[in-house]
Order: sequence, then C-alpha cells, then structure tokens
Amino acid sequence: MPGVSARGLSLEERRQLAVNLTRVLSLYRSILDAYIIEFFTDNLWGTLPRSWQEALDGLNPPQLATLLLGMPGEGEELVKKLSDLTGCTQVVDVGSGQGHLSRFMSLGLGLKVKSIEGDQRLVERAQHLDQELLQALEKEEKRNPQMVQMHSHRSPHHVVQWVDPRTLCEEVLLPLETSPRNEARLLLTGLHACGDLSVALLRHFSSCPEVAALASVGCCYMKLSDPGGYPLSQWVAALPGYELSYRLREGACHALEDYAERLQKAGPGLRTHCYRAALETVIRHVQPKLRRPGVQGIPRVHELKIEEYVQRGLQRVGLDPQLPLNLAALQAHQAQENRVVAFFSLALLLAPLVETLILLDRLLYLQEQGFHSELLPIFSPELSPRNLVLVATKRPLGQAFSVLETEDADAL
Repeated sequence: MPGVSARGLSLEERRQLAVNLTRVLSLYRSILDAYIIEFFTDNLWGTLPRSWQEALDGLNPPQLATLLLGMPGEGEELVKKLSDLTGCTQVVDVGSGQGHLSRFMSLGLGLKVKSIEGDQRLVERAQHLDQELLQALEKEEKRNPQMVQMHSHRSPHHVVQWVDPRTLCEEVLLPLETSPRNEARLLLTGLHACGDLSVALLRHFSSCPEVAALASVGCCYMKLSDPGGYPLSQWVAALPGYELSYRLREGACHALEDYAERLQKAGPGLRTHCYRAALETVIRHVQPKLRRPGVQGIPRVHELKIEEYVQRGLQRVGLDPQLPLNLAALQAHQAQENRVVAFFSLALLLAPLVETLILLDRLLYLQEQGFHSELLPIFSPELSPRNLVLVATKRPLGQAFSVLETEDADAL
C-alpha cells in the first residue's frame, strides 16, 4: 500500500501535505511507537479507542488484509529516459553493490557508467560478474555472426569508495572516462541507497554543477543520522511534531504487501508475534529490568505449543527454561492472537505515512534550492516495498516528468 501521493502538487500543496502528515502522525504516534512484543505487558489493545476495538475484534487475518491493507516496470527503463531528457553523458551509480544496475546500464543500454561501492568484496564480485557477462556476449556473437551489436561492450568503471554528504564533488566524480570535466553532464543514481547514502546523493546533486539529474530510491530510514539525515528541508524542520523516532523510521521500512499476503493465506506463522509477546510477560515476571531482549530465531514456531516456545525463548535469553509457567495465562494470551495481528496491521497501515513524510521532506529540500523534483512509482510494491524513485533535475522538464512515469506506471 503506497503512502499519500505527492506527485503533481505545487510547492504550497506539498507544504500543506507535510503539515497534514505531521498532524496525523501525532494523533497515532502511540501505535507507531509501540513494540508488538509488548502487546500484553503494556496492554497495547487497551490503548486503542473503544470503537476501534469493537470494529477489529474477531476479524480473522484474511478479513484484516481486505479491510485494513486493501488487498483483493523496472528502474532501468526510467534511468535511460531521464538520461536522454537531460542530455547526460555519464551515469554515476552510488552504492552499487554487486553492480547489477550499473551492468545493465552500461552493457545493456550503452551508457557510460561509474559504479561506486564502499565494500571491496562487492566490487570484486561486480567485476567478476562483468567479465562473465562479457564472455557470454562474445560467445553469442561468435555463434551468431548476424547478430546486431547494439552497444559497445564497455563494462562499468568500478571504484571502491565510501560516500557521505561531506565528500567533495571532485572525489565523487573523478576519475571519469570523459572529455574535459567542464563538458560533463552527469546523472546520479542510487537504487535502494541505504540511510544517509540517499542524503549524500541529494547533497551532491545540489552542490555539484556537473550533475544535471538524480534518480534515487531510498531505504533503511532508521539508519538516517539524527540530526543531519532528517529533516532536510527548512519547512518540515519548522513544523510541530516533525520528529520521527528510530521506531517510526524502522517501521516505515516494513514490507506491507508481503505481510498482507501472509494475512490472506492465514498461515500459522502469523502467531509468532503473539508467542513472542507472551514470552515477554514471562521474562518481565522473572527479570523485571530485562526488557525486549533479542531472541534468536526459534525454528518452526508454528509447530510448537506456546509453553514450548516460551521454554525455548527463556533459554535463548539466558533464563531457566524449567521455570514453572502459568499455563492458563499463556493460553489466555494465545486466545488473543488475532488481536495481536490486528494491532500489528494497524501499525503497518500507518507506516507509509512516515515514509511519505521523509520523501516529501526531500522534495521540499530540493525545491527550496530551486530544483525540480517528483516522486514516481517504478516497481510493483510486491517486487520491492521501497518502490518510489525521487527524480530531480536542475532544468525544468515540464510534461517530461509524466513521460518518465507513463510506461512504468502502466506496468504496475
């Protein structure tokens, strides 16, 4: 389920949307800030309005999926079109990982690509995959001499480098296979750029005259620096209730569509949250100061009785697994399994509003500096929950923004 759309809105409409989002998040912050494993210890069900409890009580998982979550193209297309529209001669792919996007843009689309990744092992893997693909292309050409060679076999230029907002433009942009630097027009890309890496892309787009366009898909919002990573815009920073805790930002990264599919199937795996919340009550009874300890994955939870799960969980956190258990209390908790699922679904339902506010803040940050930007859906959310790309240019594209989204939106 997508967040509130900011596409096609004027600057004033985007500002008002930010105001509305902060107001809504202030109303329901207690749901978003809650930890589901504290469902019983903190009486989370009791924090909901009575009317909500009556509406949600008794709903089974498929009904929750339909009622709450509304259940009944790819990014490489977009990068090429943006490159053509803005006249960019090169692409700088930041946080490129194993180089899949860079490889497709260079060998598949014929673009000149610099691929930046901070992990030496991933860069070496990317270079290995480049060579494998080049060898495969060469073999195919030998087998089929009539095959038309669409693009020269130029693999990406890989660089091992960490990028942060304080890095100088020259360190990011050079060395490049290019004509004199003042003739370069660069497109910055970051597919699922984690945490502050997305912020670094925005700042380099803003400060580097050679960068003409940006295409960025953010993720891992809980890793944003505080302050520094959010808020970026002066407008959002001045709003009451703009603050987003780690818990809210972490919740915004959950795969809503994936959980909705699990609800539709109503499998026994949904009981995991209920079991873990029940375990938390036992832990607090034994060790009141031990709160939300990490419990390493207990295999095949759905096949265990609740008391068996609690015993294994106690052992995982260093407590005596043979402690006498109140079986009646545990079974009473298990009887509320659907309530636990309903509360967790509510949090997921609200989480896209957090992501929307973060991305809207980035749009406003760019607009405050006179740039042009939009949020466009490029993935089906089932393929990737982070399916919105922030597209920015330094020259107005007018209706061309709609050209960027047309083919991809039609494919969703």
